[in-house]
Amino acid sequence: MMHVGCIWGISLLLSLSLGWTGAQQTNHSRPVFHCGGDLVTDSGFVGSEGFPSFYKPNSKCTWRITVPEGNVVMLSFRIFDLEADSQCRYDYLDVYNGHSNLVQKLGRFCGTFRPGTLISTTNTMMLEMATDSETQSRGFVAYFSGTRPYVDDQQFCGGKITKAQGEIKTPNWPDKKYPPGTSCSWLITVEPDMVIQVKFDKFVLEADTYCRFDYVAFFNGGEKDDSRLIGRYCGDQAPQPIISTGNVLLVQFVSDLSVTSDGFFAYYTSIPRGSQMPTVDQGAGTRSIPSIPAGKPAAPEHPATTAKPPVTTTKYVPPPPPQPTERVRLVKPTRGRGQGNTRVTGKRPVPQNPLCAKACKRNGTIKTSFCSSEFVLTGKVTSLTPGPKGTLNIKVSLIRAYKAGRLTITQVGETMSVKLVSQCKKCPLLRRGGNYIIMGQVDEEGHGTLEPGAFTAPYKAPHHNLLMNINNQPC
Repeated sequence: MMHVGCIWGISLLLSLSLGWTGAQQTNHSRPVFHCGGDLVTDSGFVGSEGFPSFYKPNSKCTWRITVPEGNVVMLSFRIFDLEADSQCRYDYLDVYNGHSNLVQKLGRFCGTFRPGTLISTTNTMMLEMATDSETQSRGFVAYFSGTRPYVDDQQFCGGKITKAQGEIKTPNWPDKKYPPGTSCSWLITVEPDMVIQVKFDKFVLEADTYCRFDYVAFFNGGEKDDSRLIGRYCGDQAPQPIISTGNVLLVQFVSDLSVTSDGFFAYYTSIPRGSQMPTVDQGAGTRSIPSIPAGKPAAPEHPATTAKPPVTTTKYVPPPPPQPTERVRLVKPTRGRGQGNTRVTGKRPVPQNPLCAKACKRNGTIKTSFCSSEFVLTGKVTSLTPGPKGTLNIKVSLIRAYKAGRLTITQVGETMSVKLVSQCKKCPLLRRGGNYIIMGQVDEEGHGTLEPGAFTAPYKAPHHNLLMNINNQPC
């Protein structure tokens, strides 16, 4: 009888164990991430293929997220680790405000700087991840959920703020500690003739010499670019007042998945430009530098409490560069991208593009050029800067994109823009501040290129209907 009972008990134990294992697989408690797919659900996780293993080279994956009607999609990145490049040319993740790459792009991201929370305006969102043949990393994991449409700045941490003065604070302030795995971005914009000053009232973040884990960072101009970084801060010493150089300031708060602390509370105000010299407090925080360790120290170095260390470790003063203007940009020497004749070796003069010697003449008509061009857009030329071998770098603030294709479109605040390269500095002729119709091709890195005969013309509002008619007709 005991023998039968033992067999019955073992059978019951095995069946429960197998059932539990099956439930784990069914509930996807440890999901397997594939290359793209349609995610139709209230909430869930989306991640790069094979995460946490390194993502594959030479791949392109597209995820389409759909949450219930009446909601918008909120996307929060938990882990982000793609190959770094200042222009995100090699490995990158694009996020779109809908199920198409022709709609508004919410951002292009790469590197290890975790993006802030992204929110769509409808119940759909699309992610596209592209990788090249070199240098893979671990990829990304993000959590998405359907939420009620955005109402005010207090619905979640971060957001766009246009008031002349206000406050920013970490989630849960002052009731309890900020949560782990948080990323908040505040984009503050004030009047054009003003700058933004931020003063901290309280400041307690997880301490680390290089501010790798929990930190708040400030950027001039609204772009997460190291050249625009004012400072990155952590620890328990509040930074001195932060002052922007212009009327736009991006503030990003990030916490990792372990130790948390009380957080911060700060006031910002707009002050007249030039009324006070900007100061950067190098003592209370630090920028990330390439030589910092990649991993997080073991648990004993990060106790669960937020007790102050006996020696202040939050201070780090990087050695001053020889001159403020001598910023070194790292370039991958082994890629061999683009045309082989674009590389400059030594100090020998490089011959100009022979196409530029021809008369500057526009090719084709507006209809034929529309059909043969990879991108067609209207916009305002905001900058013209000389490039190598007599080329011209052009930045255009978009009015509308009629054809976008693989063209990279970036967004800062509410402004969408593109960067184009004209093969010849004087043809086609574009002037800074002018509105134009511009048509051209797209290179393998997503940059718009203009040949000397590319179609460009001054743009006026009535041209919109003409372009829409052409767009609606088959080529």
